[in-house]
Amino acid sequence: MTFSVAAHAIAALGAFLVVGFLGRRFARRIGQPGVVGEIAFGMLLGPAVLGWAWPEAQAVLLPPDVLQPLRDLGHAGLVLFLVGVAHELRLDGSRLRDRAIGFTALGTLVPSLLAGAAFGGWLVLDGRPELRGTAPTVAFVLLLAVTMAVSAVPVLARILADRGLTTTRAGRLSLTSAALIDAVAWLLLAVVIGIAQPGSGGAGTAATVLVVGALAATLGRRLLRTPQAERLCARWPWLMAVVLGVVVLAAADAAETRGLTAIFGAFVVGLMIPPDSPHWDAPVRWVSTLGLWLVPVFFIATGLKIWTGSGGLPWLVAVLATALAVLAKIGGGYAVSRLGGEGRTEALRVSVMLNTRGLTEIVLLQAGYSAGVLTPGLYLALLVMAVVTTSMTGPLLSLIDRRQKAAPPPEPRQHEHPTSR
Repeated sequence: MTFSVAAHAIAALGAFLVVGFLGRRFARRIGQPGVVGEIAFGMLLGPAVLGWAWPEAQAVLLPPDVLQPLRDLGHAGLVLFLVGVAHELRLDGSRLRDRAIGFTALGTLVPSLLAGAAFGGWLVLDGRPELRGTAPTVAFVLLLAVTMAVSAVPVLARILADRGLTTTRAGRLSLTSAALIDAVAWLLLAVVIGIAQPGSGGAGTAATVLVVGALAATLGRRLLRTPQAERLCARWPWLMAVVLGVVVLAAADAAETRGLTAIFGAFVVGLMIPPDSPHWDAPVRWVSTLGLWLVPVFFIATGLKIWTGSGGLPWLVAVLATALAVLAKIGGGYAVSRLGGEGRTEALRVSVMLNTRGLTEIVLLQAGYSAGVLTPGLYLALLVMAVVTTSMTGPLLSLIDRRQKAAPPPEPRQHEHPTSR
């Protein structure tokens, strides 16, 4: 890389980071998670406006020798961020004893999977190549089912913290259910990639990867729980953060060179980190935060590529995908939570929270797009679905709170005197 190309790439990187910062600030100013602004500014508005107003902009501002290293850097940021995502999936036994967890998780997972499968079946029957692509039918339908089902644990955790709901029953119920749902989603994604990737060996290879990954995560977690590893992490947390970042990037590269997606290598490393160790929280947070700051680079670089090859946004498909996603998550979650014994307000609040898809959805979409399962047009339509469903969470929770405050207090039972309380 020549000096002029390097300087051009650094200037573009600075511009990308500024766009991401402005997107986060704008989103938080209107009460939305920062990732909504990053996606809207970086992946949707910026590339779309440039494509419409100045079609030659990419060739002038971001020639291939400048854009490619930025894409690699954004991809590395996404991989580093996944360490925190995997670390958030803390499913200890004490949190899973509540019967309502199973009702809530199944109530949102099963209807969403069915809705996504039906959506994929419709696209297969419709047969438009710009939406259907050439992926195997099983991989295509299964991936669309997964994209409808996923919930975003990191974004949901941030929403709960901002609203003071983390320790409430609704907060614990939604966050644990989301972790269960996402665990299933990652497993199904492994199957999709195994079927779709040429030469990867199909579902048998996916099953092997899952078994090996689970064993590696279990062994790594035991090693990192040893007193020696704990002392090392407590004494030199910054050094351990650097080592963790290098290991994650190496694992992601190893997974990708073997015909899989880099996501799995990063995810396995994230699962190795002991969830109950206070010493490892800081290194994981630093690595994940660095990745989060670089994610806007991924959004913009990917957005430019998607918009260039998509031929525009299929609005009807985007609207249908969004409607199905909301109906399956909120409707299914509410109905089954009520069957599980939750009150109307709590059941509605939990189902709205689980409708948050956020950056986890983007990661799944990127994996599907990289594997050739999703076409650029369908990628864009599902991206709109992810943004809309995530941005709905805050306003809907506020509406539920207002309705709860405006509702009259429950009438006293007949055998009680009104002043006896």
